[in-house]
Amino acid sequence: MNTGYLSPKEIAEQVIENSKVKARMPTMQMVILGILAGAYIAFGAELCTIVTHDIPQHMGLGIAKFMGGSVFSVGLMLVVLGGGELFTGNCLMFTGVLARKISMAGMMRNWIIVYLANFIGSLALVGIIYYSGQWKLGNCGVGAAALSTACLKTGLSFSEAFWRGVGANWLVCLGVWLGIAGRDSISKIFGIYFPVMAFVASGFEHSVANMYFIPLGLLLKTQPAVVAAGNLSAKIGVLTWHNFLIGNLVPATLGNIVGGSLFVGGAYYLAYQRRDGHSEQGE
Repeated sequence: MNTGYLSPKEIAEQVIENSKVKARMPTMQMVILGILAGAYIAFGAELCTIVTHDIPQHMGLGIAKFMGGSVFSVGLMLVVLGGGELFTGNCLMFTGVLARKISMAGMMRNWIIVYLANFIGSLALVGIIYYSGQWKLGNCGVGAAALSTACLKTGLSFSEAFWRGVGANWLVCLGVWLGIAGRDSISKIFGIYFPVMAFVASGFEHSVANMYFIPLGLLLKTQPAVVAAGNLSAKIGVLTWHNFLIGNLVPATLGNIVGGSLFVGGAYYLAYQRRDGHSEQGE
């Protein structure tokens, strides 16, 4: 029966086929698409800050989180429909490893190159947003919201960042999974929207998004007007490069790998692919 969407088993098969393509992708193509994906997620993060910076005081925190998640989802929509290589979404390549269609080395090559390219793309948008002066909007309210977000993220313990990373990529990879299920662009958009909205509204930690959120905060902490606008002078002490890279990015990345690779890719492999047997190993 031909439905308007792929069945879960068909999605698992498509994820494995996608993994083969990603593992064999030329390095330059991978870098370009990785940079674009990093910038796309950063656009979603930037939009989230703009839209929500003053909502809590008017409509409450819950509505602010819902609206932030809603607009952030544009980032993954741009990656999936526009074309991009995103580290967190590529955690689904683990399904291809389990099915023996690609090698662990092929997956790790993709992950490392794409992760670094995502970082470059995110930092590029950090520079654009910072030097554009967009953070001055709302009497520096936008900058204060961005700085507050960065302080909150670098103030998490290693364990908190890890488990929030698990939750984030469990949902992000489900967004990719449901996006694959759709046979047309509208179906893909709706498939992506709900899981991504849920992850952002829940306050989980996405490593690539944090490549934008925290470096922007590190720049904004040097702006006295922003610090004063958010009354953040007592909080910016936690916002350091060490706390960003070691205290947040490392555990969030590890959590993202667990959430996406095991709880989505691994679980659906066991449910739909393992009994089908193994085929010859690819790269």
